[in-house]
Amino acid sequence: MIRILFFASLRERLGEAETTVAAEPALSTVSAVRAALAARTDGRWAEALSPEERLLVAVNEVMATPDTAVGDGDVVAFFPPVTGG
Repeated sequence: MIRILFFASLRERLGEAETTVAAEPALSTVSAVRAALAARTDGRWAEALSPEERLLVAVNEVMATPDTAVGDGDVVAFFPPVTGG
């Protein structure tokens, strides 16, 4: 299983702090996991995780890119960019 965490306003938009997906060859990168989540039947997923949304991603607490590999036992975290002020 791949554990997926959502932080800050993204968590609020989805109404969930985390979910899981089965680790499988089709979900071997961050972008594939994001696309699979966005394809969930509830429209809030497509809106919150659309490619237009500028989200940051970490895999196992290390900043990641869309091409970063993901596998069984990994933790993927999605969060919006943070600005200070």
